[in-house]
Amino acid sequence: MGMMVTGRKVSETPDEVRYEFGLDRRFDRVLTIDKASWEVSPEDGQLDTAAGAVVSKIKKAWREQGEFPPGVLFAS
Repeated sequence: MGMMVTGRKVSETPDEVRYEFGLDRRFDRVLTIDKASWEVSPEDGQLDTAAGAVVSKIKKAWREQGEFPPGVLFAS
């Protein structure tokens, strides 16, 4: 069985960026990424496979584009 995780940027400051994300386009979770350290803080405290997948896609886009993307999609 596959997994699809989507994320969309909801805010960005000079220090951090926040994304809503969830399985199957249900944006029911929020995570914050510290821009200096890349420390990831899911609002619900669960750093699970879904959170890891969306952060991985965000970081890949950031490396390629030099900025945090407006949205990402992970599908397996």
